[in-house]
Formats: sequence, structure tokens, C-alpha cells
Amino acid sequence: MITPSCTRKWLVRWMYAAIAVHLLVGILLPLVAGAAPLESYHHGIERYFWGDAVPASARAQQIWWLSLFGPTVQAASIWMGVLLMIADKQRNAAAWMGLIAGMVVWGPQDMLISLQAHCSSHVWLDAAALLGMLPPLFWLFRHDLKRGKTI
Repeated sequence: MITPSCTRKWLVRWMYAAIAVHLLVGILLPLVAGAAPLESYHHGIERYFWGDAVPASARAQQIWWLSLFGPTVQAASIWMGVLLMIADKQRNAAAWMGLIAGMVVWGPQDMLISLQAHCSSHVWLDAAALLGMLPPLFWLFRHDLKRGKTI
């Protein structure tokens, strides 16, 4: 029989894994930003912003932005990891809510901006992150809230 305690343990592990993936992606982004497998990704963005008149410096700027985004993802994953540790160790519903709020604020905005730029790969990645993280976070929040620990 699967107990709430067992479910909680596995969902917390899932969240640690999701945050580790964010950290790994953040580390890899600056390293792979200009790699050949991202050629079509860069080309799609160039086509959206410049049509057929792509400036020579457009690719370098994209690679710079993508590389710069890596440390941002790294920092966010560290903050998420700290909130996760607090939520887990203290069974703190407020910390779970902080993680939920961050996802809810980030996700829809990022998806809307990506849709406006016809960048469907971002929308799919965002959707996967939201679907992979929000349901466990809501479950963990409700479970620990029932135990009465919010601060």
C-alpha cells in the first residue's frame, strides 16, 4: 500500500531531480549555445526578427543571450533547491507555495512571449516543466498544509 509518507518522499525526490535538471541545463547552455544542433533554433529566431535581412551579428547576439541565460537558470535552480530543502526538512507549506508561485508567475509569461515570437520549442519546454513540477508541488503543499506547518 502506498502511504502519504511514501508518496511525499518520492515527490520530494522528483522535485530534487527536476531542480538538478534545471541546474544541468543552466551549466550546459553557455557551452552549447553555438553548437550545430541548435542551428535550426537560431535560424527560426533570426527569421522571426529579421526576415530575410538577417544582420551578420545576429547569430553572435543570439549565442550571447542564450549563454547569458545559462547562469540565470543556474541561479534559479539554486534558489529552488534551497526552498525545496526548507519545504522538505521543515514540512513548510509556505516554502512549497513559494515554489508554486515562482512557476505560476514565470510559466505563462514565458509561454506567451514565446508564442508571440513563434518559438514553439520554448512553449513545449515550458509546458513540460510546468506539468512536471506543478502537480507534485501542489500535492506537497496540500499534504504539509494539513499538518499545520506554514512557517
